[in-house]
Amino acid sequence: MAKFRVRVATGEACGAGTWDKVSVSIVGTQGESPLVPLDRLGKEFTAGAEEDFEVTLPQDVGAVLMLRVHKAPPELPLSLGSLHPDAWFCRWFQLEWLPGAALRFPCYQWLEGAGDLVLRQGAAKVSWEDHHPKLQHQRQEELKARKEMYSWKTYIEGWPHCLDHMTVKDLDLNIKYSAIKNARFFFKVQSAVTELKIKGFLSRTGLWRSLREMRRMFNFHKTPAAEYVFEHWQEDAFFASQFLNGLNPVLIRRCHSLPKNFPVTDDMVAPVLGPGTSLQAELEKGSLFLVDHGILSGIQTNVINGKPQFSAAPMTLLYQCSGSGPLLPLAIQLKQTPGPDNPIFLPSDDKWDWLLAKTWVRNAEFSVHEAVTHLLHAHLLPEVFALATLRHLPHCHPLFKLLIPHIRYTLHINTLARELLIAPGQVVDRSTGLGIGGFSELIKRNMEQLSYSVLCLPEDIRARDVADIPGYYYRDDGMQIWGAIKSFVSEIVSIYYPSDVSVREDQELQAWVREIFSEGFLSRESSGMPSSLDTQEALVQYVTMVIFTCSAKHAAVSAGQFDACVWMPNLPPTMQLPPPTSKGQVRPEGFIATLPPVNATCDVIIALWMLSKEPGDRRPLGHYPDEHFTEDAPRRSMAAFQRQLVQISRDIGERNRSLALPYIYLDPPLIENSVSI
Repeated sequence: MAKFRVRVATGEACGAGTWDKVSVSIVGTQGESPLVPLDRLGKEFTAGAEEDFEVTLPQDVGAVLMLRVHKAPPELPLSLGSLHPDAWFCRWFQLEWLPGAALRFPCYQWLEGAGDLVLRQGAAKVSWEDHHPKLQHQRQEELKARKEMYSWKTYIEGWPHCLDHMTVKDLDLNIKYSAIKNARFFFKVQSAVTELKIKGFLSRTGLWRSLREMRRMFNFHKTPAAEYVFEHWQEDAFFASQFLNGLNPVLIRRCHSLPKNFPVTDDMVAPVLGPGTSLQAELEKGSLFLVDHGILSGIQTNVINGKPQFSAAPMTLLYQCSGSGPLLPLAIQLKQTPGPDNPIFLPSDDKWDWLLAKTWVRNAEFSVHEAVTHLLHAHLLPEVFALATLRHLPHCHPLFKLLIPHIRYTLHINTLARELLIAPGQVVDRSTGLGIGGFSELIKRNMEQLSYSVLCLPEDIRARDVADIPGYYYRDDGMQIWGAIKSFVSEIVSIYYPSDVSVREDQELQAWVREIFSEGFLSRESSGMPSSLDTQEALVQYVTMVIFTCSAKHAAVSAGQFDACVWMPNLPPTMQLPPPTSKGQVRPEGFIATLPPVNATCDVIIALWMLSKEPGDRRPLGHYPDEHFTEDAPRRSMAAFQRQLVQISRDIGERNRSLALPYIYLDPPLIENSVSI
C-alpha cells in the first residue's frame, strides 16, 4: 500500500471556495488508483486555504504521471433532494510521499460543475518530450475538449475571426471577469451615467452653447494629463506632440518627398521654416514628417440625432525644429485630392480657420485610433492570440505557461465589447461619426495592408524612419519594454527548445501559429505573418510580438483615451458640418456647430473613461502570482524580467520629473499583463 500526503491550495478570490466534495486518483505508469475522497472533520476547500490530507492507495501505480481530480455535490438524504454543484478555484495540488519529496500539480482553474479534471506535474513539456502514451493521450484529450469549448466565428466579414459566444453570460468561469472586477466595472459605468444624467447632458441632442459650457463636462473627472490638454489644446506644439505621445503614436513617419497630392509650396511654409531654407532642403535634412489619414478617404459616415455626420481624410506636414526645438505643424490638407475646393491650411491663416483644420485632424485621429489602432490591433488581434492559445497549447506546454497571464480576461472584454460598444444601437453606432459601418470598413481596409512588421515595434520604428526624432517617449519606453520582453522570451525558449529542429518538430506550436495566420490574418500571405516557425530566433520574435501587443501596445493606445477626450475639442468623435472648402469663413459659432452634439460627446466620454482604467483585480506587466512554471530555470528568468521592468520604471520616473506633461502610459507598473479592459 502506498501512502501520500495531498496538499491542496484554494484560490483567494470571492467565491473561490466550494461545498462540493473532492476526490483524487493517481495515474501512474502501472495503472490508476481508485478515487480517494479528500475529507476530514469540518469544511474543506475554503477560499485562501492550504490543506493537507493523508491518502492511502490500495496498490502501487508506478511512477506518477498525472492526478485526476473529481468534484461533485455532497450526497444528501433523498428527502432533502440534491444540491447544485458550486464552482471551486483550485490553485494547485501537491503530492508528498517522503519529507522533501514532492510533486507540484499547477491548476489555477475554476471547476464549475460535477466532473473530472486531469492535472500534469508542473514541469513544462513540449509534445516531443512526452514519451509515455498516457501523457500523449492526455494532451490530445485536453486540446479536444478545449476546441469544443472555444470555437471560432466570423463576426463581420473581413475582420479577424473571434470567439463564438454571444454574451459574457455564456462564458465559462476560466475566461470570465472575477466577481469583484465585474461588479466594479458596472458600478463605474452606472456612476458615470447617473452623474451626466443629473447634469442633463446625456439627453440633450443639440449643440454645445459655447466652449465655456463644455468646461462643465470637463469637470466630469479630472486627471493631470486632461487638465494639461485643456490648457494647451490650441497650441501648435501640443497638437504636433500628440502624434508622438498621444493615444495614437503609431502614424507619424519621416517625409522623404512630398506626396504629389499634397502640393505644399515654399511660400506657404516660409513663416515657420524661416529664412535661408526651403522644403527641399528640409526634406534632405530629414526634418519633415507626415501623418496621412488617407485610409479615411470616402469612408461611410453615420447619422446621429437624425443628422448626417462628416469625415475628412487629412494629410498633415510637420517640421522638427533644429536642435531640441519642438515638432510643429506646417500645413494641413483635409482631403486627398488637391483642388480649389480643398485649400491647404497654414499656421499663418486666420485663427479659427487653422484651429478648425487641426480639429478635423484630431477627429481623423479619433476614427483611425478607435477602429484600427485600438479595436483591431489592440483587441481583435489579442483575441486571436488568446483563442489560438487555448485551442492548441495544453496546460503543460511551456508556451501556454508563458502566455496564459497575457490573455487573462481578453475574451471577456472583447465579448462585452460586442455586446455594449460595437453592436447595433450601442455607443459606436449611436455616437461616433463613422458608426459601425465606417468602423467596419476601416478595419477591412487596414486588414488588407496590415503587416507583421507593423506589430513588431523595432521594425515599425525603422519602417517609419523615426528612430531619432526627439521627445518620442512612446518609442523610447516601448523599445525598452520590447527589449526586456524579448530577453525574457529568449531565455524561456532556450530552456525548452535546444535547437531550430526542436521548434520545427513541435506540432502544437506549429498548429498555434498556423491558426493565428488563418483565423486572425485570414490566410493573407502578403501580410508577412508567419504560418509556421522554423527557428529559435523566429519563435522569440513571434512570442515577443504577442506579449508586447497584449500588454504594452494595448496600454499605450488605451490608457490615455480619457485624458485625450474629456476636453472634447481635442478629440471630437464626430463632426456635424462638412470640411471647409475655402478660407476665411469660420467664426467661433461655426466652430462649435461643427463639433459633436452634447449627448454624443457624453456617450463617448463615458465609454472612454470606462476603457481607460482597470476596474480592480489588476496584474501589472511581469507579475505572475499564478505559478504555472515550477522549475528553477524559468523562475529565475521571470525574476530577471521583473528586475528589468523595475529599472525601466525608475528610468521613466527620472525622465518624467523634468517633463511638463509626463508620459506614463508605458510605465511598467501601469501596464496590465493582458488586454482586460
